Parts: sequence; C-alpha cells; structure tokens
Amino acid sequence: MKFALIPVAIVALLGGFFAYKLTQPRNDFVQSAMVGQPVPAFVLPPISESRPGVQTADLRDGKPKLVNFFASWCLPCRVEAPFLDRLEREGATIVAIAISDEGEDVDRFLAEFGNPFARIGDDENSQIQLEFGSSKVPETFVVDGEGVIRYHHIGDIAERDIPVLLRELEKAGQ
Repeated sequence: MKFALIPVAIVALLGGFFAYKLTQPRNDFVQSAMVGQPVPAFVLPPISESRPGVQTADLRDGKPKLVNFFASWCLPCRVEAPFLDRLEREGATIVAIAISDEGEDVDRFLAEFGNPFARIGDDENSQIQLEFGSSKVPETFVVDGEGVIRYHHIGDIAERDIPVLLRELEKAGQ
C-alpha cells in the first residue's frame, strides 16, 4: 500500500513544479555579450557602387549609428526595409554590412526595397558579423560615436521597434 503512493507523490511533485514554472514571467530579452564592448577592428570594401564600404573608423566619428547586418537573399530583410527607410527619414544614420552576397544582387535589393544606408560593406565570409556577435540576418546594433556597441536588436525591425531604436540612438549620443 505504501509503494502505491510513490507514483502519486511523484506526479504531484512534477505537477507542482510545472505549475510554478508556468506562473513565472518569461525573459524574452537576450543580452549580447558585445553590448558595452568596442566594435571589432575591420575594413570592408563596398559591395555596391552606390555606397562606400565600411571600416571601424566610420563608427568612431563622434556620431551614433545603426549598424544593420542584412542580405539580399534574406526574406526578413525585405520585411524590415520600409522600417529602415523610416528610421533614416527620422534622422538615424544607418551603416549596412552585407553578408555572403553579390554586388548585383545587393543593387537589385536596394532598387526594389530602398537604400537608407550611408555605407555598405561587403562581409563576404561573415567574419565581421561573427566578430560583432551576430549569427544571422537581419540584426542591428546601436553604436555610439566612440565605436562602442550600446544595443543589439535581434531579428527584423518592425513598427514597434522604431521608437526603441531611436531612443537607444539618442542615449548613445549623450
């Protein structure tokens, strides 16, 4: 009779554990290890004739910027394109780094979805992307005028993200 209660006790303990976990708030925020760190040293050639390439010195000119990792073959990058245009119209300087892409494909992407980028570097083998702590596209970083990463946005930018990114840019400029 005593042994018959052991499975019931185990089920009750597991049920209590799962009920406790379900009542705890989720943490959806992923903190990048690169936030607070200087951007890596790099020089990237231009991938399009429409914009110059990107190097570390461009991110240390005293003005905060968004650094957007994108690719012409990336569907979420197409979704976020109008929101990058809006950020640029609202005063954000956006520097782009194209990942594993071809110049002709980037030019077609920019012609179709807009070109809010001040500069576009060619990260042919994703080396600089990995040094930023990014592993997919799109991802966006807020970099202050001294070249320190202040904020990391994972995934495509949506309407709800615009005020957050503008606020983070303003904080990075102070």
